[in-house]
Amino acid sequence: MSDVLLSLAMPTDVAQPVEDLLLSRPDLVSGFTSSHAEGHGSAATLVEPAELVAGHSTRVIIRMVGSHRAMLEVLQLIRMALPGVNVFYWLVPVLEKGRL
Repeated sequence: MSDVLLSLAMPTDVAQPVEDLLLSRPDLVSGFTSSHAEGHGSAATLVEPAELVAGHSTRVIIRMVGSHRAMLEVLQLIRMALPGVNVFYWLVPVLEKGRL
């Protein structure tokens, strides 16, 4: 089966528990990349005073590549371990991967 890219977007206070959870399951996730981002639009809930002034919310994006099955298991793991957590996700096919 082809690999997929799983991207997770979350508030900064959620990132560490999600990262810890991913690191605890090397059988599902061999590695991931995280980066800071800014959430814009009606789906980005602005809560903090600084967010209200800036007009965007600070987010962390975590990306990982793996089998479709493994990435679905990662989503289920997050649902079970961190219920109600505010994480937006998307899955896309990986056409090619490698190292240069």
